[in-house]
Amino acid sequence: MLRTAAHIFLVAGCMPVLAASPALAQSVEGASPSPESSLMDQSTLPNAIELKGSRPKADSSVMAPAATTLPEDLDAFKSPDSLALPDLPSQVTIRELRPLTLAEVEQLVEVNNPSLKAASSQVEQAKSAVLAAISAWYPTVNLTANGLPQYLEGEQYRNPAFIGANSVNPETGDPIRQPNTYTSRWSANFSVQAQWNLIDPARVPQISAARDNFEKASDAYLIALRELRLQSSTSYFQLQRQDEQVRIGQESVRASLLSLRDARARYQAGVATKLEVLEAQTQLSRDRQVLTDGLGGQARARRSLAALLDLPQDVTPTAANPSRVLGIWQPSLQESIIAAYAFREELDQFILDISINNSNANAALAAVQPVLSIFNNFSTSKNQGQANRTGSIDMADYNWNVSNAIGLNASWAIFDGGRARAQYRQNKQRAEESKFNFASERDRIRSEVEESFYNLREASQNIHTTSTEVLSSTESLRLARLRFQAGVTTQREVVDTQRDLTNAEVRYANAITDYNISIAELRRRTGLDQVLSCSALNLPARKPNQIDLDIPIEPQPNRPACEAPVPVLQG
Repeated sequence: MLRTAAHIFLVAGCMPVLAASPALAQSVEGASPSPESSLMDQSTLPNAIELKGSRPKADSSVMAPAATTLPEDLDAFKSPDSLALPDLPSQVTIRELRPLTLAEVEQLVEVNNPSLKAASSQVEQAKSAVLAAISAWYPTVNLTANGLPQYLEGEQYRNPAFIGANSVNPETGDPIRQPNTYTSRWSANFSVQAQWNLIDPARVPQISAARDNFEKASDAYLIALRELRLQSSTSYFQLQRQDEQVRIGQESVRASLLSLRDARARYQAGVATKLEVLEAQTQLSRDRQVLTDGLGGQARARRSLAALLDLPQDVTPTAANPSRVLGIWQPSLQESIIAAYAFREELDQFILDISINNSNANAALAAVQPVLSIFNNFSTSKNQGQANRTGSIDMADYNWNVSNAIGLNASWAIFDGGRARAQYRQNKQRAEESKFNFASERDRIRSEVEESFYNLREASQNIHTTSTEVLSSTESLRLARLRFQAGVTTQREVVDTQRDLTNAEVRYANAITDYNISIAELRRRTGLDQVLSCSALNLPARKPNQIDLDIPIEPQPNRPACEAPVPVLQG
């Protein structure tokens, strides 16, 4: 109960300021418009392209940069190699439970998470694509070399009857025919081709599209970073919630053990019935189930957080701090919506989509526009030796040649059956589609901000309500026990009151978790971090004396489900 009391003190010091804000918001939103008021003319709203530009650039200064290195105390929790794959049970056995704060969780997730690394890699890929597109402004030079050097040796034979006389025998005057010819020659060929497009209509739109894709990838990285921070905060709050569930289950089990001990003592003394003992045993079973569910949820939440942080295979994180209210959200609903419109990179991405599709349309139209290029072709070759000789080969014989050609090339696809014009219209229609998607995203962003804001208000009210419920249920349980010990009530009243206290504590823990998650969502969805921290807790110097804490909880072994008794109803 000590942690619950601390939370109640926290609520008493922090929530009044927050309670005034929802009440004021309710009064403003619930006010009926005056007869003179009228709706705003929607045509006067500013245009997004006028506010952000036709090609908005990713601005990483609007949020804290991601951590790149871990402090010395967390250096041992670097993520394993991306291709690491354990193949032995001992390699996945948990050897350490490491308590982590929310700040440490954010550091680990920014350094270790593979999804963020993949988003960063996509930015580098887009940057390389921009450099590849810019290369169209430069000339191309191709070097070709055939045989450096190359040696050719061969022999050729032909039917003598079809060979003309090569020479005449001086003694007989008969023609001499040589059917065999020989080749022995060294050769080398070298050529260089240089070309530079002077006029290329597709070059500029292709480079523009590549640059816009780079900005879009940069926005995607910032979106991934924001989303990852929200996931890490939500996972941490859920883990704190499961820790609270375990604590509530333990306190409930202790209270049920105390009630069962009193019921048995009264039954043995002859002042209570067996029904009261059975009621106490039934409540103990319910509370054990609450504890079991809490332990199972705690284990799942820990491993879910470990997967998000990409921790070593033998480490499981735990929450170092108990669940408590983060603070008070300062901006109003209207300020939060406008901040979301200004900072959300998702809107910039749709504006970039419009620019990319327009560039692709111009690039498609360039297919039927003329291209002019200048070229220079240089080639040289040298041969040493002789080929197709009937006698001996003289290797001193050689020849070489050099040629150089420079000129202009022009190409123009005059008619392509309307393909280029159709692709142009298609990309223009895609740009128009991106405008509609921008409107849908704008409405979705406002809906998300309003949902988180209303959830925050609801959770704030629930914290007030459930904190009062916990205090009154705690006092009711104390009085019910005193009445039961005095013999003026039955075990049923104690059981019912104890169940009410357990449910109240569960709802109180849920309210705090929902409140903190709503704060994290507003940070993610607005880009703002205007949260006023609550004042420090003013706890008593001594712990209150609680009899429940002296009752040990025996661990329950993992028994096979087949061994559980089957309840049989008797008619």
